[in-house]
Amino acid sequence: MTTRLQQAFKYLRETGGKGVVPYITAGDPDLDTTYELLVALARGGATAIELGVPFSDPAADGPVIQRACERALAHGIKLNDVIATAGRAVKATGIPIVLFSYLNPLLRHGLENLAQDAADAGLAGVLVTDLPAESARGFSQALQQRGLDLVSLVAPTSTEPRIAQIAEHATGFLYAISVTGVTGARQQLSADASSLLQRIRRVTQLPVAVGFGISNAEQAREAWAQGADAVIVGSAIVRKIEEFGAQAPEQVERFVRELVAAQTAEA
Repeated sequence: MTTRLQQAFKYLRETGGKGVVPYITAGDPDLDTTYELLVALARGGATAIELGVPFSDPAADGPVIQRACERALAHGIKLNDVIATAGRAVKATGIPIVLFSYLNPLLRHGLENLAQDAADAGLAGVLVTDLPAESARGFSQALQQRGLDLVSLVAPTSTEPRIAQIAEHATGFLYAISVTGVTGARQQLSADASSLLQRIRRVTQLPVAVGFGISNAEQAREAWAQGADAVIVGSAIVRKIEEFGAQAPEQVERFVRELVAAQTAEA
């Protein structure tokens, strides 16, 4: 079975294109706007979208996404709300949506239940930030049985044997963290990104998306030039949502269009 994420990255490779994968936090500023944002990101040309489950202790995230989680949780957003909103957007656009979460909310829901509910809603996959590779097999199988992918993180400190272990149960694509630290827009792409991409390429054929710190077209072009199949852009988009609130969909659609267009523009 070819999954929707696999189809999306296969299309990029066949056409010589590069991908843009935006991240937003569900429920920020509210669920109706989250739906409009998902639709806007799809219109803007996103390859796929990561939809964050708000969590009270987002240890991997910087202040921008931490504040987004706080705003969403203050509205009482639950995992079921996130899945339902994602399902509406999938029906409206067909865009592959990856549920982005820390492990605890998913464990409370039940991993088998989560896999089934995500499949029923038409989601494309799940990324769990703090799921150890040693514990990923069962959840990966539960997702694959339902046509969904498990997207896994690879850190700049990961050795080739560790990357191979992570890739063993990952499907869809690998999320390559470009810098040691938390999420957040940065002035330039970390030098660690190139080295990490080289190590990944030596041990797996999975597509690779680079994230953590990419916030503009120049950084996206640099990541693509170093061999990334896609870039993941989170904090720069979440900051626009924080600034523009209910008017953010138009702003983020324009921003994603600019990133998509950057691959054919002169550097």
